[in-house]
Amino acid sequence: MNAGLLNLLRRLVEKGKLTVVFSSGEKVVLGDGTGKPAAIRFADAGAEKAVLHDPGLKFGEMYMDGRVLVEEGDIFDVLAIVKSNDLDKAATFTNSIVALGHIFRQQMKSRLPVNRNRYNVAHHYDLDGKLFNLFLDEDWQYSCAYFHPPGISLDEAQRAKKRHIAAKLLLEPGQKVLEVGSGWGGMAMYLAESSGVEVTGITLSEEQLKVSRERAARRGLSDRVRFELQDYRTMQGRQFDRIVSVGMFEHVGIGNYGNFFRKMKELLNPDGVMLLHSIGQIYKPWATNPWIEKYIFPGGYIPALSEVLPRVESNRLLVKDIEILPLHYAWTLRAWRERFLAQREEAVRLYDERFFRMWEFYLAASETAFLYDKHFVFQLQLSPSLATVPVSRDYIAIKERELLEFEKTRERLELVAV
Repeated sequence: MNAGLLNLLRRLVEKGKLTVVFSSGEKVVLGDGTGKPAAIRFADAGAEKAVLHDPGLKFGEMYMDGRVLVEEGDIFDVLAIVKSNDLDKAATFTNSIVALGHIFRQQMKSRLPVNRNRYNVAHHYDLDGKLFNLFLDEDWQYSCAYFHPPGISLDEAQRAKKRHIAAKLLLEPGQKVLEVGSGWGGMAMYLAESSGVEVTGITLSEEQLKVSRERAARRGLSDRVRFELQDYRTMQGRQFDRIVSVGMFEHVGIGNYGNFFRKMKELLNPDGVMLLHSIGQIYKPWATNPWIEKYIFPGGYIPALSEVLPRVESNRLLVKDIEILPLHYAWTLRAWRERFLAQREEAVRLYDERFFRMWEFYLAASETAFLYDKHFVFQLQLSPSLATVPVSRDYIAIKERELLEFEKTRERLELVAV
């Protein structure tokens, strides 16, 4: 038995019930016995040493490699027990030094004058489209849904998200809209069809670009909805009445917020409106979890609002509205995870067992971040102008009702071709 790892786990797991079987065969039961139980087994002593040395990175790796096995419950149940306790109690001198090393490397990478944006995007978003078809909604919205009213389906909640954002953009027919990080085209097509605007969507994913253009063409929107393989940082000579960015800001990088908002102001008309939808957290984290950074979102970073708002203000953009969506992403991730697990055989066929465990770990870890680490989604409505946005928020609900009526007559979306 690895005595150091046992001591770490005993300090950490005070609440819940986690059974741990070490590679020696020895078994310990941790916690106060409350809640849903879970059990894990370490397949070899090397896995135990790795997790003790660098738990933030190695626990996920050992699960991917089949060297940490879940024998009761699933990996979400294990992570929920761990996250419901105080993670600081798992700190040792050694793993604290290792964690500081991860922070230092990420901070340095974010400030290097090397543009890795396209590589970082391709790492995740250029995966086989059949993978995303296993768990996303019919419109392939790969960002937080809006479960309003509570209890609606994932498809309904993703429509509600688009409706909510469109209402905040105060769209008028003929306006020119820029979508920064256009995904598979669903938001751009919704804005064009619902509000009569022209949309330019930019992405760094070649796969997303191809699918977006095909979808727009099938719906007869190619003259009003255009997609480009374009880095926002190099856009020149154009201005837009509205800018929307959903789920892209997390990829901007720690050291680039000032440049991001400077470019957004340059691209936005003086009386324009921008809506930024992003994940946030309650404290300045300094770095992304090293497992997520290595395997899922290289270059990604989830900011605190205290890191974002000073960069908004320094670029003389007015904050017209801030809305916090505290649990909507947890519910979204739960729906994605359940759909993905139900398609296990197909996911393994597309890739392999290791990839399946990686993706399962990613979805479970992300869900627990919103449930236990107090992550949230924020929507910032910004404008250079004082008078562009109404002085009360009543217009949002009024517009949403109008958009809901439009959706009843909208031609049904086709499933994304893969």
